[in-house]
Amino acid sequence: MNFSKRLSNSILTSTGFVLLLWCIQSAEILFSLDMHMFAVYPQRLSGTLGILTAPLIHGSLQHLFSNSLPLLILLTALIYGYPKTRYKVLVSVWILSGVGVWLFARESYHLGASGMTHGIFFYLLVVGILRRDKSSIGIMMIAFFMYGGMTMSIFPREPGISFEYHLFGGISGALAALMWFRLDPKPEVKRYPWERESTDIDDPIIQDQWRDNVEQLHSEDHELPKHGFSSQVEQTTRPEKVEQVEKPTEHPQRKKIISISRRD
Repeated sequence: MNFSKRLSNSILTSTGFVLLLWCIQSAEILFSLDMHMFAVYPQRLSGTLGILTAPLIHGSLQHLFSNSLPLLILLTALIYGYPKTRYKVLVSVWILSGVGVWLFARESYHLGASGMTHGIFFYLLVVGILRRDKSSIGIMMIAFFMYGGMTMSIFPREPGISFEYHLFGGISGALAALMWFRLDPKPEVKRYPWERESTDIDDPIIQDQWRDNVEQLHSEDHELPKHGFSSQVEQTTRPEKVEQVEKPTEHPQRKKIISISRRD
């Protein structure tokens, strides 16, 4: 599948999911439905249904609008970049974030797709650090540049915002990255013609003359110690024998005798 088709399918899938959320919210407003029974209520048996249904409902149009664009972009990045693990990540984030909220959150109704957005964001962040290929790093940088503030929204800020859903969504996304970051194949590294090393094909102009020059240089290097360099070393390293010839010393009286005889 080529790049454009993969990207278009990813956008269509994420757009369809976001439209489903808007249809549910529109039905709630038009028919005056009470959807709180589908939210997660911690440590209540009736609240376990929200583990499956809470990401589909929202408290208001503003709540849904704030989750729509992040969900559209992050879900597209996940579906496009990780075809082997995308559905595993979605299911694990969906279920684990809901279970974490049901076990440890405050006693209140917790609902919305913000747990999904935080889970996908932390998955893209952690898996990019672990894989370190060009595609993963590129997706991670886009996600962090646009929604890096999610790293701070996992902490409590406002009473009306379920930071627990953010927190457990992020934890589940990071755990999914640790478990499955090796499943997706890494993209092939594109090599340009000037990067390829041609070992068997000679240059079309000089052919294999460079091989003869290299062999000649090697032969000269091997012959040099036999004739030139080694003889000089032998001459310089051998100690020179200096013979000292002692001249006979002449007796001083003999010199006088010789000089006197010459005068006579």
